[in-house]
Amino acid sequence: MKSPLLIFRRMLVALAIFALVAPTGCVRRRLAVRSNPPGALVFVDNQQIGTTPCSVDFTYYGTREIRLVKPGYETLTVNQPIPMPWYQIPPIDFFVENLWPWEIRDERAIQFDLQPQQMVPNEKLIERAEMLRSNTQAGVVTPLPVTETVIP
Repeated sequence: MKSPLLIFRRMLVALAIFALVAPTGCVRRRLAVRSNPPGALVFVDNQQIGTTPCSVDFTYYGTREIRLVKPGYETLTVNQPIPMPWYQIPPIDFFVENLWPWEIRDERAIQFDLQPQQMVPNEKLIERAEMLRSNTQAGVVTPLPVTETVIP
């Protein structure tokens, strides 16, 4: 009969070998951004990540500022929430990140529809400029609309 100490040592050695050989868990987080039409330049938290469709790895959950820029379309800025899944709630996250033997993939896909940029005819722009000039001379302050663009 084997001594309990010898059995205990063998179990510790087997556990140590298993811990060294077994793959540890990890969570791969990826955010995919698509747009209609494709080809928009994407910024996530003011960092350029590419043109749609594109994706980027991320580490933390929460709200991200996503900005899409494409010539001929209105610039779109959205504060997009990326909620935390149940397996990332402490203390469950420690087990999943360090001891879970398989990889977990958390892939989030977000779709945006871009609106065509509104063009203002040159005649209308000149008319607006004349109105602003006369208002300024009369001492009246008139705010300019931000989304108007001149047609060449």
